[in-house]
Amino acid sequence: MPCGQPDSGGAAAPARYVLGVDVGSTAVKCHVYDRAAAVRGSSCRKVESLYPHPGWVELDPEVLWSQFIGVIKEAVQAAGLHMRQVAGLGISTQRATFITWHRKTGKPFHNFISWQDLRSAELVNSWNRSLLLKVIHVIFTMLHFLTGNDRYLAPSFLTFSTHQTSMKLSWVFKNIPEADEAAKKNNCCFGTVDTWLLYKLTKGSVYATDYSNASSTGIFEPFTKCWNPTLSNLLSIPMSVYPPVKDTSFNFGSADSEIFGVPVPIMSLVADQQSAMFGECCFLPGDVKLTMGTGGFWNVNTGGNLYASKRDLYPLIGWKIGDEVVYITEGCMSDIGNAIKWAQDINLFTNVDETAEMARSIVDSQGVCFVPGFQVSANDPYLCASFMGLKPTTSRSHLVRAILESVAFRNKQLYDIIVKKVHIPLQTVRADGGVSNNSFVMQMTSDLINKKIEKPANTDMSSLGAAFLAGLASGLWADKEQLKKLRRIEAVFEPQKDLEEYRPAMDTWMQAMKWSKV
Repeated sequence: MPCGQPDSGGAAAPARYVLGVDVGSTAVKCHVYDRAAAVRGSSCRKVESLYPHPGWVELDPEVLWSQFIGVIKEAVQAAGLHMRQVAGLGISTQRATFITWHRKTGKPFHNFISWQDLRSAELVNSWNRSLLLKVIHVIFTMLHFLTGNDRYLAPSFLTFSTHQTSMKLSWVFKNIPEADEAAKKNNCCFGTVDTWLLYKLTKGSVYATDYSNASSTGIFEPFTKCWNPTLSNLLSIPMSVYPPVKDTSFNFGSADSEIFGVPVPIMSLVADQQSAMFGECCFLPGDVKLTMGTGGFWNVNTGGNLYASKRDLYPLIGWKIGDEVVYITEGCMSDIGNAIKWAQDINLFTNVDETAEMARSIVDSQGVCFVPGFQVSANDPYLCASFMGLKPTTSRSHLVRAILESVAFRNKQLYDIIVKKVHIPLQTVRADGGVSNNSFVMQMTSDLINKKIEKPANTDMSSLGAAFLAGLASGLWADKEQLKKLRRIEAVFEPQKDLEEYRPAMDTWMQAMKWSKV
């Protein structure tokens, strides 16, 4: 029977499969997993971003919805299964991308505003220079000093960035009268991608998000585990717009049977980096996950403790399952996979698999340095990408090696910050994302941080993490110990060179980074 068609009767096949959907910045992917966490069927569609004005980045909600439903149906069909055999659906989504819509009609007030969007840059700069923010810093610094309570630490050095949802949501209510008017009448709904998809799947009957997605907006207070009323008041965001927050592994209800032919249980909502961490089975304090996809993310499981530092690291809720709340600390960097894709687009190489060999074919980059800056920088939204140190003898291989080296050098920088700020013994690093398939980057990173790095057989960890969480909620898997036994490691990279061998190249690169900001 074709996938997505109504069941015509007969004995129901046992529900022994889970779906993991990853709605990322560049693609929507769905994998069908069996009890052994083996992929039985897959589908992928490219996400098309819209750029209506310079610096604006949007997604069409109806197109994204169509792609989401499409990959689910295609993956189940590719697996040779029927939807009635699906025990649960897990949804991992890009973080901080959001939409608002009318509570009664379900009609959006605007397109999804991407986490990459820059429309709030002027508002961000204005707030970061404001006297009010300086007063807030002083008050919370004093509170932290007097009480020693870490919940006052993050507000003591609060700065806004264009990545955060808060400023862009404030922009919506200042610039879209229909949304502002609806909010005043308690008829405006705010939601990240997960919330919108859940709302659509249930035809408006379920409006919710989970703790990982909520904490990634910058408006949700991880200490109190509540939407932040102080910040909302400061930015003139009505508290009525926020969705209820549920556990990450949780029965959110079922997709309406008209969509897939049968009601499919929605058993997890999770933010993509937290999902990847769960997929890597980073369940214990000190477990480290490195994702190298469009951007790069270092995440450390900090257990029941929150760690924050000025500018570099920020605390998030990893997941909440029943009484268990796991916190993580995150550091991020831009221009990883997209810098490599750009190099391919301008014909520096034909196939991405060539890049590691191109980098090894030469002794060094001949002093050529790649300065990242294609994507929005949290600290400098106007930074531009560039090559420095170009010479008449510079070849394609030198340019490619410079790009790959910049990934490894930034991995080293973030890792050093984590070691300094997070006072937990760090375990083996577990890497995922498309760039983790590049052996040059992986080996160089291992050398620089002097740490073993494991690469899983399946690098689509956000999909797997969502599936694991859905499988736990649906009873397909009993507990996290069972999930650990399903991990499959494809390669292990151990340090082979001393850090000092890289010192001249890294010093040159760091100098180039400084020059780029002059």
